[in-house]
Amino acid sequence: MTLPKNGITYADAGVDIDAGNALIDRIKPAAKRTDRPGVMAGLGGFGALFDLKAAGYVDPILVAATDGVGTKLRIAIDTGHVDGVGIDLVAMCVNDLVCQGAEPLFFLDYFATGALDTEQAARIIEGIARGCEGAGCALIGGETAEMPGMYPAGDFDLAGFAVGAMERGAELPTGVAEGDILLGLASDGVHSNGYSLVRKLVEISGLGWDDACPWADPSLGAELLTPTRLYVRPALAALRAGGVHGLAHITGGGLTENLPRVLPDDLGARIDLGAWALPAVFRWMAKTGGIAQAELLKTFNCGIGLVLVVEAARADALTALLEAEGETVRRIGRVGTGPGVQYDGALL
Repeated sequence: MTLPKNGITYADAGVDIDAGNALIDRIKPAAKRTDRPGVMAGLGGFGALFDLKAAGYVDPILVAATDGVGTKLRIAIDTGHVDGVGIDLVAMCVNDLVCQGAEPLFFLDYFATGALDTEQAARIIEGIARGCEGAGCALIGGETAEMPGMYPAGDFDLAGFAVGAMERGAELPTGVAEGDILLGLASDGVHSNGYSLVRKLVEISGLGWDDACPWADPSLGAELLTPTRLYVRPALAALRAGGVHGLAHITGGGLTENLPRVLPDDLGARIDLGAWALPAVFRWMAKTGGIAQAELLKTFNCGIGLVLVVEAARADALTALLEAEGETVRRIGRVGTGPGVQYDGALL
């Protein structure tokens, strides 16, 4: 290797600091749009400051959650449709936070790649900002890591974490009792779990990402990249209205494994599978792979992205409130005796 006349530089090793600085300048307006009470400074510091008192809290408990997007990123990378995965990243964190009873306050991301493509990175982070806007939390910082030799050309990875708060004594679940009603909020498709199986099923089908989707108008890849739904605003509205005893974000493990996380050890859930229609994407996957109903229910959300465990006397009022917030609500079952989740009826 012939060294440059003035010696080797960091850029010669594959890391472009100027590109990183240009990216920060590019995304500052997007981050600024996510400002909310409590934010104390913009991007660029060594750390990010947040004032809980300015956010309106008197005796707060902090709640934190972290997650990634998983192998859904492979589809985004292969198709070039990267604009929505930032929303996925935020949603996977903030939807978990609200299940503890917390209001998401701020978010930080970690974006790693082998060689920084400023345009690609900006589109991803602008998606993160849109997710934060939708959840009412501020994008107050993050890290962009350019690591030559760690990722193949064009590849990247995403992770992030959110911090929320609630007043002491407001934590969930609480007061879950036999007879409580389970209200299911519709998902926007597969969300961000089970994509290793999704990609395997697409391989079995022989279809490509740019081929026509078998169940919808756009391409198969575009349809499978539909972002995870943000449930924060309607969930917080329901919590403030009263009568909510627990919330379960239906992610990996499906209804089968996530609902028991918010139920006492001596209680379980009885779910009527006829209470909602299985979305077409899951029907296609089940048919393509010959997937059994039990496997679907413990791998995917199957059309229900969030479940509220609510006092029976408040179920109708909370249903009306959630529908007014733009949610599709189904009464999918109730809390009963005996641990675990029992299913009545069939999805397929």
